[in-house]
Amino acid sequence: MARTSTQYACSSCGATSGRWYGRCPKCGEFSTVEEQAAPATTGLRSTARASAPTRPARPVSEIVIGGPVQRLATGIGEFDCVLGGGLVAGQVCVSNGPPGSGKSTLLLAVADAVARRTGRSVLYVSGEESVEQIAVRAQRIGAESRQLLLADDTDLGTVLGHVDGARDVALVIIDSVQTIASADVEGRAGGVTQTMEVAQVLTRVAKSRGLPMILVGQVTKDSTVAGPRALEHIVDTTLSLDGDKHTSLRVLRTVKNRFGSLEVAAFEQTDSGLAEVLDPSSLFREHRAAPVPGTCVTVTVEGHRALTAEIQALVAGSNNPNPRRAVSGLDSARAAMLIAVAERATKLRLYEKDVFLATVAGMRVSDPGTDLAVCLAVISAALSQPVPLDVIAIGEVALSGDVRPVPMLAERAAEAARLGFSRLLVPAGSRGRIDAHKIGATLVEVSNLEDAIGAIRRAGLSSIR
Repeated sequence: MARTSTQYACSSCGATSGRWYGRCPKCGEFSTVEEQAAPATTGLRSTARASAPTRPARPVSEIVIGGPVQRLATGIGEFDCVLGGGLVAGQVCVSNGPPGSGKSTLLLAVADAVARRTGRSVLYVSGEESVEQIAVRAQRIGAESRQLLLADDTDLGTVLGHVDGARDVALVIIDSVQTIASADVEGRAGGVTQTMEVAQVLTRVAKSRGLPMILVGQVTKDSTVAGPRALEHIVDTTLSLDGDKHTSLRVLRTVKNRFGSLEVAAFEQTDSGLAEVLDPSSLFREHRAAPVPGTCVTVTVEGHRALTAEIQALVAGSNNPNPRRAVSGLDSARAAMLIAVAERATKLRLYEKDVFLATVAGMRVSDPGTDLAVCLAVISAALSQPVPLDVIAIGEVALSGDVRPVPMLAERAAEAARLGFSRLLVPAGSRGRIDAHKIGATLVEVSNLEDAIGAIRRAGLSSIR
């Protein structure tokens, strides 16, 4: 006989348990565990029975693909670049970012650009704002196409009615998926059950009609998509818009993309919306007339785009028995490892000093190819001796202090040379991968961190040893 019991699920990570917790034992979030009815069970793991498939499995060689994938260009070049060239028919994207980062403003501009470019309808449904509030923003950024349709509803059935009622729809934007709820499913809007149901229904509609759809997702305090992790598995593309709230720079990157590589684009927040930054490298480094101790420039790779980034370090004396290691824009665990490697290579007493590391403009850097620049910035700060302005450091640093090769080294070197850096510190054996005469720069090969310090000393910093 079927038996129905009660279970508790976390609205943040989706973990279930047989009892209630004030703090989820899996993700550590507080006040996210909610009661819900467990599905009825019959004592069997599955009641499904084998049935004849309507379409039998076929060899991959016999499946005919109708030419290259057709994409819908939005008209905003940097946004199209992040998507891999534009939206694919039936593609479902989820866009997330901290409150105030500009998600709704950017997507409203995208909706207006698609409507103007195609002459077709674009439906923008908001569950957080009224159409009057959206219209105020639209007027401010100049998004006033007659083909841009606005609606404010939170019922899933009504949202689907808007999709059916709009003629010749080119794109649908839902802001946000956590505010939409289905009357056929129990639970509050934004909960695990409701979010999964809404996402699955909207995805099915998009796939069946070949209709591109962008879902705005709320985020947690860690800037990850709120709700069940399975939400990111359902959609085709996950976009993340972030940036320092104290600056106007916003970075849009793809975290997942089934139809392209992981790319990055930069926008600047202005009074008239988010403006494209066509040369992001110029924003991620400081422009100064004289070198400053504790800074080193490197080149990181996001997708197929090489971007310069400036690493800044500050080493200060500490009376604390446990000196601080504060990091902004870098992975804290890897930064701590690189500080230890730099300390061993130079015999500096960093274990009794506070070390602070940051990137310029709030850029997030996770590329191992920036390791050498991090180590040199720390050493430069500890010795109060600057790295020359025409020097750029590229390479991964191992625990042994060896400098290892990194992917896309030629592209990194070309970007550095384009911006005027004349001396490039690169891993040993890089000459066969880079044509120094073609890019117009001098390659300085280093096999370990000690070699890099020697190269910097020969460049004019005689006190670094």
